[in-house]
Amino acid sequence: MTIPSDPMTRALELARQAAEAGEVPVGAVVVDPETGAIVGEGANCPIAGHDPTAHAEIIALRAAAAARGNYRLTGLHLYVTLEPCAMCAGAISFARIGKLVFAACDPKGGAVIHGARFFEQPTCHWRPDVEQDEATGELASALLKDFFRARRG
Repeated sequence: MTIPSDPMTRALELARQAAEAGEVPVGAVVVDPETGAIVGEGANCPIAGHDPTAHAEIIALRAAAAARGNYRLTGLHLYVTLEPCAMCAGAISFARIGKLVFAACDPKGGAVIHGARFFEQPTCHWRPDVEQDEATGELASALLKDFFRARRG
Protein backbone atom coordinates (compact mmCIF):
# COMPACT_ATOMS: atom_id res chain seq x y z
CA MET A 1 0.00 0.00 0.00
CA THR A 2 1.01 3.65 0.10
CA ILE A 3 3.24 5.46 2.53
CA PRO A 4 1.36 8.48 3.95
CA SER A 5 3.04 11.63 5.15
CA ASP A 6 1.02 11.22 8.33
CA PRO A 7 -1.10 8.15 9.14
CA MET A 8 -3.59 10.19 11.17
CA THR A 9 -4.19 12.46 8.17
CA ARG A 10 -5.18 9.37 6.18
CA ALA A 11 -7.40 8.18 9.05
CA LEU A 12 -9.16 11.57 9.02
CA GLU A 13 -9.68 11.28 5.26
CA LEU A 14 -11.29 7.88 5.82
CA ALA A 15 -13.48 9.35 8.58
CA ARG A 16 -14.68 12.06 6.18
CA GLN A 17 -15.50 9.38 3.60
CA ALA A 18 -17.53 7.53 6.22
CA ALA A 19 -19.46 10.73 7.02
CA GLU A 20 -20.18 11.30 3.32
CA ALA A 21 -21.61 7.77 3.19
CA GLY A 22 -23.86 8.51 6.19
CA GLU A 23 -21.75 6.50 8.63
CA VAL A 24 -20.32 7.77 11.92
CA PRO A 25 -17.06 9.46 10.87
CA VAL A 26 -14.31 7.22 12.18
CA GLY A 27 -11.26 6.14 10.19
CA ALA A 28 -8.40 3.79 11.04
CA VAL A 29 -5.03 2.96 9.52
CA VAL A 30 -2.61 0.12 10.36
CA VAL A 31 1.00 1.07 9.68
CA ASP A 32 4.26 -0.83 9.64
CA PRO A 33 6.51 1.45 11.72
CA GLU A 34 9.68 0.08 10.10
CA THR A 35 8.66 1.14 6.58
CA GLY A 36 5.89 3.66 7.24
CA ALA A 37 3.68 1.74 4.81
CA ILE A 38 -0.05 1.37 5.34
CA VAL A 39 -0.82 -2.33 5.77
CA GLY A 40 -4.59 -1.94 6.22
CA GLU A 41 -7.17 0.78 6.52
CA GLY A 42 -10.85 1.15 7.19
CA ALA A 43 -13.75 3.52 7.65
CA ASN A 44 -16.87 2.90 9.71
CA CYS A 45 -19.47 1.02 7.66
CA PRO A 46 -21.89 -0.90 9.91
CA ILE A 47 -24.95 0.63 8.22
CA ALA A 48 -23.92 -0.07 4.63
CA GLY A 49 -22.50 -3.46 5.53
CA HIS A 50 -25.42 -4.50 7.74
CA ASP A 51 -22.70 -5.49 10.18
CA PRO A 52 -22.57 -4.22 13.76
CA THR A 53 -18.88 -5.15 13.94
CA ALA A 54 -17.88 -3.05 10.91
CA HIS A 55 -16.10 -0.38 12.93
CA ALA A 56 -13.15 1.34 11.28
CA GLU A 57 -10.65 -0.45 13.52
CA ILE A 58 -12.09 -3.89 12.74
CA ILE A 59 -12.06 -3.20 8.99
CA ALA A 60 -8.43 -1.97 9.18
CA LEU A 61 -7.32 -4.95 11.30
CA ARG A 62 -8.99 -7.40 8.91
CA ALA A 63 -7.28 -5.77 5.92
CA ALA A 64 -3.89 -5.81 7.65
CA ALA A 65 -4.29 -9.46 8.69
CA ALA A 66 -5.21 -10.41 5.12
CA ALA A 67 -2.24 -8.45 3.73
CA ARG A 68 0.13 -10.08 6.22
CA GLY A 69 -1.41 -13.53 5.97
CA ASN A 70 -1.52 -13.66 9.77
CA TYR A 71 -4.06 -12.61 12.39
CA ARG A 72 -1.21 -11.54 14.67
CA LEU A 73 -0.12 -8.03 13.79
CA THR A 74 2.66 -7.82 16.37
CA GLY A 75 4.61 -4.59 16.22
CA LEU A 76 2.28 -2.76 13.84
CA HIS A 77 0.75 0.58 14.81
CA LEU A 78 -2.96 1.45 14.62
CA TYR A 79 -4.02 5.07 14.12
CA VAL A 80 -7.71 5.79 14.69
CA THR A 81 -9.67 9.03 14.84
CA LEU A 82 -11.73 8.06 17.91
CA GLU A 83 -10.91 6.24 21.14
CA PRO A 84 -11.79 2.58 20.50
CA CYS A 85 -14.83 0.92 22.06
CA ALA A 86 -14.61 -2.31 24.09
CA MET A 87 -15.12 -4.51 21.02
CA CYS A 88 -12.35 -2.79 19.10
CA ALA A 89 -10.03 -2.72 22.12
CA GLY A 90 -10.50 -6.49 22.40
CA ALA A 91 -9.67 -6.95 18.72
CA ILE A 92 -6.60 -4.71 19.07
CA SER A 93 -5.41 -6.88 21.95
CA PHE A 94 -6.06 -10.15 20.11
CA ALA A 95 -4.22 -8.80 17.04
CA ARG A 96 -1.19 -7.93 19.21
CA ILE A 97 -0.98 -4.38 17.87
CA GLY A 98 2.21 -2.79 19.18
CA LYS A 99 0.99 0.78 19.46
CA LEU A 100 -2.44 2.43 19.40
CA VAL A 101 -2.70 6.12 18.58
CA PHE A 102 -6.14 7.72 18.77
CA ALA A 103 -7.24 11.30 18.15
CA ALA A 104 -10.53 12.16 19.88
CA CYS A 105 -11.56 10.89 23.29
CA ASP A 106 -14.91 9.12 23.62
CA PRO A 107 -16.13 9.54 27.21
CA LYS A 108 -19.41 7.70 26.44
CA GLY A 109 -18.29 4.75 24.35
CA GLY A 110 -14.53 4.64 24.64
CA ALA A 111 -12.89 1.75 26.46
CA VAL A 112 -9.21 2.70 26.49
CA ILE A 113 -8.96 5.69 28.83
CA HIS A 114 -12.69 5.84 29.57
CA GLY A 115 -15.31 3.27 30.52
CA ALA A 116 -13.99 -0.26 30.81
CA ARG A 117 -10.33 0.74 30.35
CA PHE A 118 -9.92 -2.56 28.59
CA PHE A 119 -6.12 -2.67 28.52
CA GLU A 120 -5.95 -2.19 32.30
CA GLN A 121 -8.06 -5.27 33.03
CA PRO A 122 -6.27 -8.34 34.46
CA THR A 123 -7.98 -10.52 31.82
CA CYS A 124 -6.37 -8.52 29.00
CA HIS A 125 -3.44 -10.62 27.78
CA TRP A 126 -1.85 -8.10 25.40
CA ARG A 127 -1.54 -4.37 25.96
CA PRO A 128 -0.36 -2.04 23.22
CA ASP A 129 1.42 1.19 23.95
CA VAL A 130 -1.29 3.87 23.90
CA GLU A 131 -0.95 7.48 22.85
CA GLN A 132 -3.50 10.22 22.29
CA ASP A 133 -2.78 12.47 19.31
CA GLU A 134 -4.08 15.69 20.79
CA ALA A 135 -3.01 17.67 17.72
CA THR A 136 -5.68 15.93 15.61
CA GLY A 137 -8.07 15.27 18.49
CA GLU A 138 -9.88 18.56 17.97
CA LEU A 139 -10.24 17.95 14.23
CA ALA A 140 -11.65 14.46 14.77
CA SER A 141 -13.95 15.70 17.52
CA ALA A 142 -15.25 18.54 15.32
CA LEU A 143 -15.92 16.09 12.50
CA LEU A 144 -18.01 13.93 14.85
CA LYS A 145 -19.87 16.90 16.37
CA ASP A 146 -20.68 18.33 12.93
CA PHE A 147 -21.92 14.93 11.75
CA PHE A 148 -24.29 14.46 14.70
CA ARG A 149 -25.42 18.11 14.66
CA ALA A 150 -26.45 17.74 11.01
CA ARG A 151 -28.30 14.47 11.74
CA ARG A 152 -30.26 16.01 14.60
CA GLY A 153 -31.34 18.94 12.45
